Amino acid sequence: MVDTMTKMNVVILAAGQGKRMNSKLPKVLHQVGNKPMLERVISTALMLKPENLIIIYGHGGEVVKSAINKTFPNNDFVWIFQDKQLGTGHALKCALPHINNDGATLVLYGDVPLISIYTLQHMQELYDGSLVMLTAVLDNPSGYGRVVRDADFQIKCIVEEKDTSQSEKFINEVNTGFYILPNQYLDEWLNTLVNDNSQGEYYLTDIIAKAYKQNIEIRYYTAEHNYEIMGVNNKLQLEYLERMHQCKLAESLLGSGATLLDKSRIDIRGKITCGMDCVIDINCIFEGSVILGDNVVIGAGCILKNVIISNDVVIKPYSILEDAKIGPNSQIGPYARIRPGTELTGGAHIGNFVEIKNSNIGLNSKVNHLTYIGDTDIGSGVNVGAGSVTCNYDGKNKFRTVIENNSFIGSGTMLVAPVTISEGSVIGAGSTITKTTLANELTVSRARQVTVKGWLSRHKKD
Repeated sequence: MVDTMTKMNVVILAAGQGKRMNSKLPKVLHQVGNKPMLERVISTALMLKPENLIIIYGHGGEVVKSAINKTFPNNDFVWIFQDKQLGTGHALKCALPHINNDGATLVLYGDVPLISIYTLQHMQELYDGSLVMLTAVLDNPSGYGRVVRDADFQIKCIVEEKDTSQSEKFINEVNTGFYILPNQYLDEWLNTLVNDNSQGEYYLTDIIAKAYKQNIEIRYYTAEHNYEIMGVNNKLQLEYLERMHQCKLAESLLGSGATLLDKSRIDIRGKITCGMDCVIDINCIFEGSVILGDNVVIGAGCILKNVIISNDVVIKPYSILEDAKIGPNSQIGPYARIRPGTELTGGAHIGNFVEIKNSNIGLNSKVNHLTYIGDTDIGSGVNVGAGSVTCNYDGKNKFRTVIENNSFIGSGTMLVAPVTISEGSVIGAGSTITKTTLANELTVSRARQVTVKGWLSRHKKD
């Protein structure tokens, strides 16, 4: 068991160029689950409360630092630039000036984003001053360094894939590159590495053989999930890890009681919390913080970002909701767009091809078809007819519209803000309203209908 007083450094190796990504974006800034890979690794590392967090960076330089510093604005990370990428051993050697002789150092990787805190804590628990490494058992170990053991089943060395003998290629226990290393040996180990291998690099893996020769115990933990140790070198691997990440999140939702019609067709790019008996159809995207109450139904193809959905809400297919609060027993969609600043009190019906922005919709009010509501306060029991528009923008400024309780807005009405529709008003279809209406009265505002006789015959083509 690890001594709780042991000083733990974390070194994240993030200097790789990532040529096979075929992108101008530094490899470690490519995203999994809507977060850069390096950000994910840092967030996991911080859960261990390290004494120092050291990031070895190279390709992308200031772009990488700038992106991470925006996410962690008050950090005290140690950034070390690796000018020449001469291997993982050389990368860790760059960190030596910032590592004290006591304590231990955990080595992580900026392009291995799904390593879990659970696994790292298990490694930490094994640390007692010896070397701890994370291994994995793969059906197809191709591409990974092999873990070679002696006759007593003790780990004695790591052989990289390109340097394996024919018999070693059949070993399916592999090195993941994750280590907890006793600091007292680091200077000696790293300064005696040699690069006489097929890559001409200084392998960090060679320290395993050094520890074995010095009779230093090499302890190990085997990863329970292989996706945790998988790195990203190209877009195919990036897509695979994205699916693994999404599947893991989907399984967590299923475990909490949500019903997913297909766990392979959901994208969670933030955090989603579900109440009891929620049903989520296929191809939905959840971003930021999404909170669902009980008995919420989300139709196919919906996108929800930073929303709070109360109990018994139905969101029909292909609706988009962002930065909004939806009250209980409401129905939205299909093909509705609820934009930032919108709040539905409850019992609302927001229908197909309706757009609502920065507005409050009162209890049991309906905006059912092909309508735009912007910067508006709607009371309770209001019905807004199809094709109506709150004209909130004059080219320079935006103004609010107020529609009081129990009003009825006829189809095709233009409400030119700032304007108030008084309680109980009925607005005739096709009206353009620019002034406050009288309560509990019918208001109609239309141009006079004119028939121009003979116009068609005069303009008819021969």
